[in-house]
Amino acid sequence: MRDRLRRMVLLIGALASLPLAARAEYPDHPITMIVAYGAGGQTDITARSLAPFIEKHLGNGARVITVNKPGAGGEIGFAALADAKPDGYTIGFINTPTIQTIPIERRARFTLDRLTPLVNIIEDPGVIIVRNDSPYKTLSDLVNHAKANPLKVSIASTGVGSDDHLAILALQRQSKAQFLHIPFTTSIDNYRSMLNGNTAASATNIAEALRGVQSDPVRVLGIMATARSPMAPSVPTFQELGYNIVMGSMRGLAAPQGLPDEIKTKLVDAIFKAANDPGFRKVAEETFQPLHILEPNEFTVELHRGDDEFRQLWTEAPWLAR
Repeated sequence: MRDRLRRMVLLIGALASLPLAARAEYPDHPITMIVAYGAGGQTDITARSLAPFIEKHLGNGARVITVNKPGAGGEIGFAALADAKPDGYTIGFINTPTIQTIPIERRARFTLDRLTPLVNIIEDPGVIIVRNDSPYKTLSDLVNHAKANPLKVSIASTGVGSDDHLAILALQRQSKAQFLHIPFTTSIDNYRSMLNGNTAASATNIAEALRGVQSDPVRVLGIMATARSPMAPSVPTFQELGYNIVMGSMRGLAAPQGLPDEIKTKLVDAIFKAANDPGFRKVAEETFQPLHILEPNEFTVELHRGDDEFRQLWTEAPWLAR
């Protein structure tokens, strides 16, 4: 009996000392993919269209389940990701600039250094859109009316500190106009407010705008990119219109800090292959998702570069009270 117990103890100790991969091939149960925004928004669309391709390239019967955790401008979802066990079974989308701006503007429940960037998927330039029947036929029309009527021209955004909000502030600084900023918690509410005539214009992203153009009477006044978008070649850039504004949102996948190297390698490989899969690229094109695929090191550099820029901006022009 004692010999049998001794053998069992030795066996358990030997199993515990084995690498994770030797104990159970990763992944051996479902992976949760957190989206820090509501269902139906651009991040949610990207996540749900990408998930089957991550499953395909992870193999081993992998399942990736998208879970929406909206609230506090993305803070609830980002914090849930940062707080999760770093075992490869929780990943999530992180969105610029809110992943950077939230910890700058308040004591947040997460910080950028508590996350492990994996692969960036999207870079979605900002735009301003109006209804087709709007009196503002051009960006100049919108700006000039706001200059003549301070705080009378309303522009909706997807929350304080979002790329939409920062773009509105940049346009105000450069044009000397004063808009009435109306923040919403989701991109859908932002868009619907403009569409229903409750706000004069919407600061949003090109993907959201082009989805709307397909079915709704909306007009895109300008795009905040360094060049015109191949998806909307007739839309002028803000730079062409006299405003040096380049703004948008990067959306990529990250994991909690402390992810084991072997799990990170497998995840990055699967996500990178998924993002480049012809099947996903077809879906991305059909849903106006501007792909900008970056490997971990490139993604990390971009995140920290943006963090430095927004911290400098905060010292010069804090956006919270605007």
